[in-house]
This record gives sequence, structure tokens and C-alpha cells, in this order.
Amino acid sequence: MEKMVVDINFFKDKKIFITGHTGFKGTWLCKILSMHGAKVIGYSLEPNTNPNLFNISKINENIISVIGDIRDFDKLKNAYDNANPEIVIHLAAQPLVRESYIDPKYTYETNVIGTVNLLECIRQANEKPKSVLNVTTDKVYLNREWEWGYREDEQLDGYDPYSNSKSCSELVTHSYINSFFKELKIPVSTARAGNVIGGGDFSKDRIIPDCVRAAYENKDIVVRNPYSIRPYQYVLEPLFAYLMIVEKQYKDIKYAGFYNIGPDECDCVTTGELVDLFCIKWGNNLKWIADKIKSEGAHEASFLKLDCSKLKKIFGWKPKINIEKAVEMTVEWSKIYFKNMNIVKCMEEQIGKYWD
Repeated sequence: MEKMVVDINFFKDKKIFITGHTGFKGTWLCKILSMHGAKVIGYSLEPNTNPNLFNISKINENIISVIGDIRDFDKLKNAYDNANPEIVIHLAAQPLVRESYIDPKYTYETNVIGTVNLLECIRQANEKPKSVLNVTTDKVYLNREWEWGYREDEQLDGYDPYSNSKSCSELVTHSYINSFFKELKIPVSTARAGNVIGGGDFSKDRIIPDCVRAAYENKDIVVRNPYSIRPYQYVLEPLFAYLMIVEKQYKDIKYAGFYNIGPDECDCVTTGELVDLFCIKWGNNLKWIADKIKSEGAHEASFLKLDCSKLKKIFGWKPKINIEKAVEMTVEWSKIYFKNMNIVKCMEEQIGKYWD
């Protein structure tokens, strides 16, 4: 096994094109890269929550931000060509399962055609990037409710429109690799990450943001599926794994591939256990209740976890933050935000401690 870690200094002065940069993970990624001297060019819609991490973190001051729809090929191509990037990281997506039931057409257009549009920008570019990463999800697999983790060679066939659209995004990427990028010697990988939590996620229909809102309003937390089992990881875990993959395949195309990124098995917990942990960390006698109202037609898997042995074997990677620490860091960020204290400093300190 080769022992590998991220060489964060590698990204200094690199031109990096990030789609979905105004989102939760996108903003944290921009913060990491801008802190370490990268030249970040982002392309995304306006932030879709109010409040949102993108504006709170003032990341717009440190990067070039282009506001546009990933479905708009001409605008995307113009932004891409102007950026002329060495590295491309694709995060733009409609990321919510329940929203995908409400508007499946938009979900497929964004998650599938959006991927096609970006890969076409790369294919048509005069100067090709040296490293490309498409970030998908752990939900791309045909979920058989197995008690063991899914490996990268399992069947891709997500159930709901969100999950299925991400399976399609993977397949589109595989086709472009085989049809074009292998011959062009462009290293392209996909990364399938599990559920991510962390400071600054204000999305609807996500359990930790629901917890934070309830805690701030001093209300009981309403939990939709308390017995569902999921892998949870702090937001910095997958982001540094993405950067590791990007760096290694930039230096050697043999590292291009398809990778699961998730926590250790002990950090696969029920939603109820996660909320119990949040209540303990938040304090103030916070408690939760089970939601008795079920959403008709909105199927959600009750058990899902990943086998991340490939990432560990190839790169010597292992998660640094366990579930208890992840919740603690999320609570820390949230309390600083609600007290109107220095959120940028908090983010920089969390990134610095993770890196150390």
C-alpha cells in the first residue's frame, strides 16, 4: 500500500473550475482552495437558501464567481473557456431526494444534461485540463438494503429521480472517458460520497439543518425516518478526499477511477442516534419527536453504506473525524453564527485543525 496524503501546496496558483461553488460543499471547497493560493473560478446558480454559507463566508471576495445555470451550455462554455482551467471539479446538482419527486424533469436536466454540458466543454476545449472530478453520491447504487457496504463495481441504478439522475451522471462520465478522454489522456474520476454534515448547511429536508433550525427556535426536532441507517461524515472529509484524488491523478493518470468516500463503519448510525448526539452537544434540554406524517410516493432507503476499502488501499486514506466530533464541530459553527461572531475565522480554524 502506498501511503498518500494531500499535498495542499500543490494547488497554489492552479486554475480550478468548480461548478456548484455557491452551495454548501462548494463554498467550503472554495474556502480551502483560496486559503492555499489556488485561482478558483466558480460557475453556479445563486445560492438557493436564505441564509446561505456562500454569502456568510464572504468567499466571493477571494474567487471569480460566475452566476449561471449548468443547463445553459453557451454560458457555461463561455465561462469555461475564459477560465481555461487545469483542474475541473463538478459539484453542481439538484441534490435533494424529496425535491426530485416534486420536479423530476428539472432534476434530470440539471444532474444529467448538466454533466453532459460540462464534459462537452472539456471535450471541445483547445487546451485540455489535467485533472477532472465528477462528484456524485452514495445513492447511485441499486440499493438492496444489504448490511454490507457497496463497492465501486456494484450495479448503478438509483431508485428515486435524484439518485437515478446521479447514476446517469456516472454513466455519462464513463461513456465520455471511454469515447473521448482516454485517447486524449485526460484523467477523469468520479467520487461517491456519503451523507455530509457541517456548519453552514441551511438546506431543507436535511436532518442536521432541521436540528439547527429547531434548536435556534427552541422547538422540538421533528425526525422523519428515525430508524434509517446512513453513513455521516463531516464536510471536510470528502472535500480533502476529492482534492487528494484530483492531485494524484493530475500527477499520474493511473489513479483516475471511481471511488467511494465515506466514514468508518462505526459512524453509520440511525437518524435517531444522530439527533440524540446533536441534542447532547447542543444542550438546553433539546429533544426530538418522530414525524407521524409520511410523504406519499417519496420512497427513501432505510439502510445504505459504502465500502471505502479501495480509497484506503490505493491512497492510504482514512477518515479523521468521527461522528461525535463531526456533530460537535457543526454545533460549534452554528452557535458562533447565531451569536454573530466571526464565522470566517471559525471556518479557517476548522480547516487548519483538520489539515494539522
